Amino acid sequence: MTDAPLLEVSDLTTQFFTRAGVVRAVDGVSFSLRRGEVMGLVGESGSGKSVTGFSIIGLIDPPGRVAAGSVRLEGHELVGLPPDELRKLRGRVVSMVFQDPLMTLNPVLTIGEQIRLALEAHRPVSAAEARRRAVAGLAQVRIPRPDATVDFYPHQLSGGMRQRVAIAIALLHRPKLIICDEPTTALDVSIQAEILAEMKELVAELGTALIWISHDLATVASIAQHVAVMRLGKIVEAGPTLDVLTRPQHAYTRALLDALPSRARPGEFLLRGGGVPDATPPARRPAAAAAAPVPGAPYFVADRVSKRFEPRPGALRGLGQRLGLVQPQPAVMAVDEVSLTIPRGEALGLVGESGSGKSTLGRMAAGIYAPSSGTIRFEGRPVMSDGPEPKKLTTRVQTIFQDPFASLDPRMRVSACIAEGPLAHGLVDRAGSAAYVRDWLAAVGLDPAFAERYPHQFSGGQRQRVAIARALAMQPDLVVCDEPVASLDVSIQAQIINLLMRLRAELGLTLIFISHDLSVVRHLCDRVAVMYRGRIVEEGAAGAVYDNPQHDYTKRLLAAVPVLPEAATS
Repeated sequence: MTDAPLLEVSDLTTQFFTRAGVVRAVDGVSFSLRRGEVMGLVGESGSGKSVTGFSIIGLIDPPGRVAAGSVRLEGHELVGLPPDELRKLRGRVVSMVFQDPLMTLNPVLTIGEQIRLALEAHRPVSAAEARRRAVAGLAQVRIPRPDATVDFYPHQLSGGMRQRVAIAIALLHRPKLIICDEPTTALDVSIQAEILAEMKELVAELGTALIWISHDLATVASIAQHVAVMRLGKIVEAGPTLDVLTRPQHAYTRALLDALPSRARPGEFLLRGGGVPDATPPARRPAAAAAAPVPGAPYFVADRVSKRFEPRPGALRGLGQRLGLVQPQPAVMAVDEVSLTIPRGEALGLVGESGSGKSTLGRMAAGIYAPSSGTIRFEGRPVMSDGPEPKKLTTRVQTIFQDPFASLDPRMRVSACIAEGPLAHGLVDRAGSAAYVRDWLAAVGLDPAFAERYPHQFSGGQRQRVAIARALAMQPDLVVCDEPVASLDVSIQAQIINLLMRLRAELGLTLIFISHDLSVVRHLCDRVAVMYRGRIVEEGAAGAVYDNPQHDYTKRLLAAVPVLPEAATS
């Protein structure tokens, strides 16, 4: 390892020209990185950390531009290089792993075809060699059955699987510098731990330098030797990871650490910003007529429910199956005879790896999927009807989805998104809908004047509040929260957790909280159920399960959770 830095960034300034004026997304950023080093770049959404990565690799498009500064890789200046020269470097010398694999993977090409194209971008390769490299690359990032997965399309994989594919493509040419932009946001803790270990091995083996952009401070602590904290386009604090996370000097760094669930006792409001918990006026449930519960019936019961997904063959495969030339694809048992009882007012955490069945179970609980077998009842009544075309029978169970940008119609104003369900089910009339929407926006801590905005005009945390308001506007008693804080930075995550705790207390809500972030589940939930391969393998009070796990899988899951250095939590 030579003493000369592999990467030198000096006074980097990136501007975006908007109608409101010039925005300095990156404002005078400087740092250097040697071969084999890992640097963490942390900060809230909008701090400029992702734009810094894009600026280094030359992915800033108009109306943005790198206005000043220098980016030198192995002594060669990258700022101002022609697009053709930059294209020769990307993937081979410097590579990037993006946060959202659905935005970077081509939906109409198989995984194997996309890996072949990535290989052919820099050298000729035969079809057989491309397939061999593709299978080896998928195996390297711990994808099960890589020889079969190579023929899948992106939509056939879970979010965590898609992210592993994106990482595999970035590693194909063993680049000298890898920029990872929130690469493990969609991954559960065990797969995240494997990816982190793989990245560490690559850095050690090849001397590859790594910039790890993340809002997860514990993950950064487990992989990076140095960390830089960004705010409003500037680096406000930088240094060895242990020093910055255990003895932070800047008030903003201290605020980020104080927003973590691990820094507070379970059930306490989390601190954020200036150290003040979320203080929104109390929410009040509108008066609504609800069906009387069946006397003596438990509140929510899933009784031996299973969900089996039968693959639908295409025209050619279907013909082949009818002729006996092709074997039918095996069914996927996503949930396998799960039984669960939830009392009124409880918050139950569902945890497990990607593909464990937790989201499928949540969607059956909410009446989105019909069980293949078994029953789900709410206050003694079935959530869905029987028959070949089952329908949801109650509005009192609602869902908050992981990605509000995908679940909110981009062509509808927020007022229409929130009012649509209550109008359809007679919870409010047209004349009162505007005031109804304003009340729910205020309840989730948003300005009622935002009602006429479109989803793209909100930040990620604000959009998630809109999604919560839309679910609560249906006046549910049970809310299924499917990874509602997975993509949020720590301070916004703290706001949403505080909001859910407050609304649960004020509205008497019962929660099914699905997450791969075990620290959030412990903070928010009374009880936890651990799912593995479609079954619940352990269930109990959150504190008991976390402090004294009984099942080997639960022990492995908890052991994989990244933790901050001890002094940071004292």
